[in-house]
Amino acid sequence: MITGLSVYFHLILTDECNLCCSYCRAKAFLDLPESEGERDMIIDEDLPVDVAYDTEELYRFLKRDPSPTLTFYGGEPLLRADLIERIVHEAPVKRFMIQTNGTLLDRLQPDTVKRFATILISLDGREQLTDAHRGEGVYRRVMENVRKIRSRGYEGELIARMTVTEKTDIVDAVSYLADNPDYSFTSIHWQIDANFAGDFSQRRFSDWADGSYNPGIHTLVHDWVNRMERTGIIPKWYPFLDPMEDLLRGQLSHLRCGSGYANYSILTDGHIVPCPVMIGMRQYYLGHIKTANPLCLPIIPVGGECIGCRIVDFCGGRCLYSNITRPWDKAERRLVCGTVENLHDALVEALPRVRDLITRGTICQEDFTHEKFNGCEIIP
Repeated sequence: MITGLSVYFHLILTDECNLCCSYCRAKAFLDLPESEGERDMIIDEDLPVDVAYDTEELYRFLKRDPSPTLTFYGGEPLLRADLIERIVHEAPVKRFMIQTNGTLLDRLQPDTVKRFATILISLDGREQLTDAHRGEGVYRRVMENVRKIRSRGYEGELIARMTVTEKTDIVDAVSYLADNPDYSFTSIHWQIDANFAGDFSQRRFSDWADGSYNPGIHTLVHDWVNRMERTGIIPKWYPFLDPMEDLLRGQLSHLRCGSGYANYSILTDGHIVPCPVMIGMRQYYLGHIKTANPLCLPIIPVGGECIGCRIVDFCGGRCLYSNITRPWDKAERRLVCGTVENLHDALVEALPRVRDLITRGTICQEDFTHEKFNGCEIIP
């Protein structure tokens, strides 16, 4: 049980979205078989599309935590901009975040936007790549809104959150987001689209991972350290930043996104689950905002093959949802875990250079400190 610690909560406002991205909702139109773990799930078919509880119940729940962090999530949460405006100004919460596709950011009042410590915006790199996945004109609309909130005084952390597929040149995408002078992003994160469960045979994931993505990570880590050496600033590239901090401190890590022990999700009917992707998974309902204590929620550990892995204390298990639903066969799992091992090895290889920069005073170890559990899965 968690006792005495403030908790992060994803607040799911709606299951609706105004986009149909190729790696997300578009997959619902494909006739893909369920994984073994998905077949074992009892799914709550009565879960409402939008929030269906009294917000006063939510406020009473949150008030029992002295310092909760609330992240608005969906679907696309800004389809319920009206509810966001209310909650931001009424809830007993000091720190808010939001994960959004960015197309509807202009629906919020500037003073509401300024209340967000962090805004994660889905963007996959260059305009052509983003629009190929997310729809024509999405990139430009997002960037108009990004410039707008910055011009209106938003000074919080703005994270470009990419979904990475076989169409992605990871070096080009990250470098473009980091170097484009038109951007106002302070941070970058990416997550690999590897939730196969049936579409692996239709993809070239293996060739891409071995021939492009894994070598690209080594190139990016080298560039990341070069940027520190050149500027004295540590780029906030989360798949590197969070693990490197732990390597420097000699710290072991649980699941890095915090799901199931520090980061929980509140569904549209008020039930609580360990992870925002685990919508309607009844076996993993951990309570309800009417009766649960936010500081004493059950811990859901990662199990299975992860327990005996040589880098489990680095990775933490990668993904609780995947650990439960088991979307990969043995060969597919080997490929996915191989990308994590590759990340680990690239960072360990760079560790002496980073320590040398600290010793020389070019950077400070404290500069790796960052907001934990801010919606970045950390391990791609």
